Amino acid sequence: MRTTLDLPENLLSEAMKLTHTPTKTGVIVKALEELIRKSRISALKSYKGKIDIDIDLGELRDRH
Repeated sequence: MRTTLDLPENLLSEAMKLTHTPTKTGVIVKALEELIRKSRISALKSYKGKIDIDIDLGELRDRH
C-alpha cells in the first residue's frame, strides 16, 4: 500500500542505523512488526497465574 508520511528524518535515520535496515520502508515494516509482537506478548502476560495447568515438567523432559 502506498502512503505518504511526514517522518522526522533524524528518527528514521537512527532507526535505520540501529536495525541495519537499508530502506525507509524496511525500517517502518520492522517497527510495525515489533509493535505487534510486543503487544501480543503483553496480552499473553495478562494470563500469568490465571491458567491452572497440571504439567509434570520432569515427565515432559524425559519424552523423546
